[in-house]
Amino acid sequence: MKPANPKILCIEDDVETAELITEELAEHGYTVITANDGESGLAMLLREAPDLVLCDVGMPGMTGFELLEQLRTLAPRYAEIPFVFLTAMAQRDSELRGRRLGADDYVTKPVDFEILMSIVQTRLARRPRTHTAHPPVQLSEREVEVLAWSARGKTSGEIATILGLSKRTVDFHMDNAREKLGVATRIEAVVRASSSGIIKP
Repeated sequence: MKPANPKILCIEDDVETAELITEELAEHGYTVITANDGESGLAMLLREAPDLVLCDVGMPGMTGFELLEQLRTLAPRYAEIPFVFLTAMAQRDSELRGRRLGADDYVTKPVDFEILMSIVQTRLARRPRTHTAHPPVQLSEREVEVLAWSARGKTSGEIATILGLSKRTVDFHMDNAREKLGVATRIEAVVRASSSGIIKP
């Protein structure tokens, strides 16, 4: 069976730049998904598990630095995804900060597509292709509901209103789900449940 084309997530708030990058990558046979800000980019990254991420640094709301910082704290498997910053900032301290956070490479804008393609090909070639599978976890219907709403950014109070429960009951189901999934925090529970296919976007 022919392997699927590598999937690349491009997180870029400038629509024209995102379109140019998408077009170029698609011409080279890559599957491209896009997001136009850090928050939606992080959500898409967790949902889609791309083979490589291209991310703008200077975005409103969550910056590229903040996105990478948050990503690296979630689960070890996300550290395997090559992460390349797109930036108009050519200052040395900016690049150093990105590399300290774990960025694999830097591409300055306007983008030189020959350099970009070379970086993408090199980084994908180095990436390990296998992941350790998590053992199956059985969650109750309520626990799955609570996690699914949490994945959409809802607080315990908001989830309680949506499901017609008390906030205390929502927290109880969330705590049970965390214990079953073997994680310490709510966001880790959402990540684990998403990566295991327990909850869907």
